[in-house]
Amino acid sequence: MTLPEGWAERLQLPLLTAPMFLVSTIDLVVNACRRGVLGTFPTGNARTVELLERWLAEISEALTPQDAPWGVNLVVHRTYERLEQDLALVERYRPPLVITALGSPRAVVDRIHDYGGLVFADVNSLKHARQAAAMGVDGLVLVAAGAGGHTGQMGAFAMVPGIREFFDGALVLGGGITDGAGIRAAEILGADLASMGTRFIACQETMASDAYRKMLVNSTIEDLILTDAVSGVPAYWLRESLIAAGLDIEAIKRGERMPQTSTSNHGRWSQIWSAGHGVGSIKATCTVETLLNQLAEDYWRSVGLAPKVRRAGAPLNRALA
Repeated sequence: MTLPEGWAERLQLPLLTAPMFLVSTIDLVVNACRRGVLGTFPTGNARTVELLERWLAEISEALTPQDAPWGVNLVVHRTYERLEQDLALVERYRPPLVITALGSPRAVVDRIHDYGGLVFADVNSLKHARQAAAMGVDGLVLVAAGAGGHTGQMGAFAMVPGIREFFDGALVLGGGITDGAGIRAAEILGADLASMGTRFIACQETMASDAYRKMLVNSTIEDLILTDAVSGVPAYWLRESLIAAGLDIEAIKRGERMPQTSTSNHGRWSQIWSAGHGVGSIKATCTVETLLNQLAEDYWRSVGLAPKVRRAGAPLNRALA
């Protein structure tokens, strides 16, 4: 494993809860970390800088050094108007991990390293992976084909070994991973962690509305539309949410784009819902605890061990050595 020293001993599963815009909450982060899974959230989910500071303070106070590490997602695109303010708060509260998205991590790497934090960059191609690696990031979050939200076109089976050829830092693989066997498969490919988003959206601790959760339970992969017309980058969207928002599906298929606004504007996005290829695996709403218990059972079964065989706090690779 190429995770930072001391991280593996704090993880019960090699898993990161993906930072999901208008979905991830501090409750999701805290509950995941307390159960040995790395929890993250986008700073933009806090509607104001003041609210973000409260969230960062609450997470810092709720978690202990024995819990899994936690992190935040920073949108580094030039259209994100709060980047400097959010980054200043990150420097103050020092989350162990910062994941950059939708742009170059160059502007934040040194500032996060200065307080001892790590920077992982979201990448959806080998080209972007090479660029991020050259900027000194500690890890890469591989957005492979099938990921919800903004997605990639490269399959995981080619992406992980392709990037391992030139990058020896931490790798996190995301894209259609829905169960414990998928988490184990990510390790076998050469990733250190799996990233899972869609499966967590229906959890009771998220911002997702009851209508969003119901739509997820009732949807399959056939209900997804892949387009860059909504956000400006290729992403998967639930067809019914686009229709409910009054959007012209045929126009979207033709590539006609919606007027673009800043990602700090929550209102426009509140009724347009995303999901990845794993949406069909969501059969009901549940708590984070229930979902993680099921994932752990699936994972250790795929390894060939019962979950109870592994001592709490033992390194993840103990059973696999």
